[in-house]
Amino acid sequence: MSAFRMYLRVVSESLRPEQISARLETGPDEATAIGSRRRPQSPPRAHTTWIRHASAGDGPGRPEDLEPVVLGWGPQFAAALGRLAASEDADVSLVIVQELTDPEDPQQKGIWLSATLLAWLAKAGASLDIDQYAYYGDDQ
Repeated sequence: MSAFRMYLRVVSESLRPEQISARLETGPDEATAIGSRRRPQSPPRAHTTWIRHASAGDGPGRPEDLEPVVLGWGPQFAAALGRLAASEDADVSLVIVQELTDPEDPQQKGIWLSATLLAWLAKAGASLDIDQYAYYGDDQ
């Protein structure tokens, strides 16, 4: 299992997943709608979440391995995301989740993003969200 996961997240308080897909001209890998519930007793969601995962298949899944996946989504998709973000109907972010389990493993350390990916994110009007979790020793 990789120490990293990466996904694109679109969050909206007014649009349904189908409306986001229509604006982006593509569907999500997963989505939740406004008003849906995690469990029957959970409160209704206040926003829609539309997600596309970046996956390197069997590769190690470090950010630099996942970057070509995001860039492969193309400039037209980035531009569509940028228009959606500029409309203020949704927030766009690239999320990197890092889980550190071995402080000696160099594959679990560091996050490097190229200028090309940062330019793609700028065109997409996307923020960068890095979530880091450290699990060392008996605290796992």
